[in-house]
Amino acid sequence: MASEHDEGGSGPVAAPRDGAAAAAGAPDPKTAAAAAAEAAGPQNGGSVRVDSWIWAVRLIKTRSLGATACRGGHVRVNGERVKPAYALRVGDEVRLRQEGRERVVVVKRLIRKRVGAPVAVQCYVDNSPPPPPREAVAPAGIRDRGAGRPTKRDRREMDRLRGLESLSSSRRDAGTRP
Repeated sequence: MASEHDEGGSGPVAAPRDGAAAAAGAPDPKTAAAAAAEAAGPQNGGSVRVDSWIWAVRLIKTRSLGATACRGGHVRVNGERVKPAYALRVGDEVRLRQEGRERVVVVKRLIRKRVGAPVAVQCYVDNSPPPPPREAVAPAGIRDRGAGRPTKRDRREMDRLRGLESLSSSRRDAGTRP
């Protein structure tokens, strides 16, 4: 007597063994990433808050830092300073000044939720100037451990190394003027 799983029934079906058919069932990473970005975006071509967008595309670490940068005047959209709730649209140019560097990006896609870095890069065109080489950035005056507090002479030397000599000399001149 034949069991119900032998020949025609509702038994398990063997998966195809060829690679093309197996790969067709697996989701493509690029397609999945595009679907994730599409799900994170606004419906019907709406707009997104600028602080939320710069956080979602990973230009800034937290949304609150994005809002603080907007309030401090470090974020400009199409050349104008904006508030955190500014409605960003596709095609806008966003300039973000942070850590001594300016990032210039053009919005390609609007998203609200934070997504992975490969997906985030697809949401903007980066027109930023290249960062300065590490050798060009002067060290901030490294002192030996246990050397104590720097003297006034040490502070002046550190200012001179940083290129702040003119600032400190103008301070000195201000104190000696009649």
